[in-house]
Amino acid sequence: MLGCFRWAWKRCTYIGSYDSASWPAATADEFEPVPRICRVILAGYEEDLRNPQFSPAGGYRMNPDWVIKRTTYEQTQGNAPPYLIYADHEHREIVLAIRGLNLIKESDYKLLLDNRLGMQMFDGGYVHHGLLKSAVWLLNEESETLRRLWVENGSSYGMVFAGHSLGSGVAALLTVIVVNHRDELGGIPRNNVRCYAVAPARCMSLNLAVKYADVIHSVILQRKQLD
Repeated sequence: MLGCFRWAWKRCTYIGSYDSASWPAATADEFEPVPRICRVILAGYEEDLRNPQFSPAGGYRMNPDWVIKRTTYEQTQGNAPPYLIYADHEHREIVLAIRGLNLIKESDYKLLLDNRLGMQMFDGGYVHHGLLKSAVWLLNEESETLRRLWVENGSSYGMVFAGHSLGSGVAALLTVIVVNHRDELGGIPRNNVRCYAVAPARCMSLNLAVKYADVIHSVILQRKQLD
């Protein structure tokens, strides 16, 4: 009985920050892109970036003229959450940012629930079936645009895939596909590809997460319990 109580107590009082308690703090250079990429993700929720309705403190700090494409649920037709493509000439990056779960959209739930344990093998591990399908659809839909932007900008820009919540899972798996099929984007080097997954959905097995840790960066708010 005492053993069961001890297990339950540890289980109920465990907090996420314990996982990274011994990790070194990120450097300023490592963390610099995170707020900027988060703003691009948030911009995807806006209907008109010139007249924003949900602007964060300090604004989006984006040039609306550099927005290449912004999609809606009607355009993605349930194949992926809406997304935005932004050519950030200031930071020499092409950013594809995918919005998070919409609690009132049935298509998002269908995407999230299209999975079961061990359903989808990929690259020696397991991935979320529905999110992989979405990532494949998105690459097929936008590979030509992304390749054109990369080539037009001297084949030197970074390619950033980013997302929040549900969108982060799609972005992470899209990144995995791209680094394995870099010819789809004009032969872009692996070290030019990055992913920022904010509050990421569980989308791949641990061995794959380790394998692609050099290109996929998870951003998680880990708060200690309040006293």
